[in-house]
Amino acid sequence: MQLPPILDIEASGLGRGSYPIEVGFVAADGGLFCGLVLPEPDWQHWDPAAEALHGISRELLLRHGRPAAWIAEQLNERLAGQTVYCDGWGQDYPWLARLFDAAGRRQGFKLDDLRRLLSEAEAQRWRGVTDAVRRREQLTRHRASSDARVLQLALGEIKNGVAA
Repeated sequence: MQLPPILDIEASGLGRGSYPIEVGFVAADGGLFCGLVLPEPDWQHWDPAAEALHGISRELLLRHGRPAAWIAEQLNERLAGQTVYCDGWGQDYPWLARLFDAAGRRQGFKLDDLRRLLSEAEAQRWRGVTDAVRRREQLTRHRASSDARVLQLALGEIKNGVAA
């Protein structure tokens, strides 16, 4: 079974004013992409609790982040025309829209909710399988490409009937 591309976004916090700080995905062929996002001048929201979770400081973004236009171009080039899945659509969609808006670009791929790929029984096993994959693969770092990889591996295991 070919697994779909999975995207994950780390953000400056949750809710109003938050913005993407790292975008990562794992492609259908297993290839990874991850990029830190240079905050736009008007992107000022910062939640210390979010920083504690993902370990990305605003200073790191200012030193090593890439402009929104570069990140958007990479995503469009690498994901052109595909449906890409995420596990937090309600948050990831607005963050992705904010990135593309800042870049002045149209998104060249569709973002959809990973839950659409799961039956009710599979959804009930989701948390246990993702936790097991994270431990087994030792992908404990809460970063965008690592999280996307865990989600894709867990989806594969669930679709192959592996129990948590």
